[in-house]
Amino acid sequence: MKATAKAHPIQGLVKYHGMRDEQRRMPYHDSISVSTAPSRTKTTVEFDPSLAADSYVIDGEDVEGRGAERIDSVVDHVRELAGIDHHVRFESTNDFPTNIGFGSSSSGFAAAATALVEAAGLDMTRPEISTVARRGSASAARAVTGAFSHLKTGVNDRDCRSERIETDLEDDLRIVAGMVPSYKETEAAHKEAADSHMFQARMAHIQYQISDMRDALYDADFARAFELAEHDSLSLAATTMTGPAGWVYWQPRTIEIFNTVRELRSEEDIPVYFSVDTGASTYVNTTEAYVDRVEDAIAECGVDTRVWEVGGPAEVLPEDDALF
Repeated sequence: MKATAKAHPIQGLVKYHGMRDEQRRMPYHDSISVSTAPSRTKTTVEFDPSLAADSYVIDGEDVEGRGAERIDSVVDHVRELAGIDHHVRFESTNDFPTNIGFGSSSSGFAAAATALVEAAGLDMTRPEISTVARRGSASAARAVTGAFSHLKTGVNDRDCRSERIETDLEDDLRIVAGMVPSYKETEAAHKEAADSHMFQARMAHIQYQISDMRDALYDADFARAFELAEHDSLSLAATTMTGPAGWVYWQPRTIEIFNTVRELRSEEDIPVYFSVDTGASTYVNTTEAYVDRVEDAIAECGVDTRVWEVGGPAEVLPEDDALF
């Protein structure tokens, strides 16, 4: 009862904010994202009747407190679905910087859910596995189905699950990651989302944003899709900044990247757009033809960069890829 899986983190394009159901992590509204590769999380799990307790290790560190509780919610759900009561050994590694705004919880819980379902012997589709991953992180549901994916809101697992959106943009998209380290509290921001006076304004337009994004992806309209993503980033920031805690995640270099992107667009006519999730680090979306010029410009802002492409769905790995 052992399995290993990998998953790619996601960049939110139309981002969710706030939870309708915190226990099952069902968001107030739909969301759309794109997975980023080759960045990935790899996770090995084993249900072992000889274990006296569950053990969770991420990047060589024991996980305790709230982090362990979130993993518990996924592990316990799989145990319930499979009708087993064995404890689990869980080890996970990331090959990209975590907790700076690049979706490590999405790939983490997507890989975990995929490995746990496989180890428990459950026969589930990826949309079904997405409902398992969602219990750890709503964004992980979309990392399970991969590439461009849409998580629908709902009040049960039949409705609140992720589906992949097929689009010809998958091959041409390049994502320059501008890394701006800054600790963030995404979960805390979600808890107070509805307390912002901007939240109802966001809720009023978000389904139009979802519809427009889907149409842009179907039509492979790069400029429209990533202009929407850029605007959605600003909308999300307005909501988080006007909550009770007044979260301000952006740093001076975040703003410098924004300005650089706009200069590239206006002065050099380069198809390039910024996007941020809950954090200071920035995704810079462009095409294969322009990625070298864009990466050079972002690096000149004084940040480390990586270039990513569109990543596929979470998948089970061969036995010899196991972490233990």
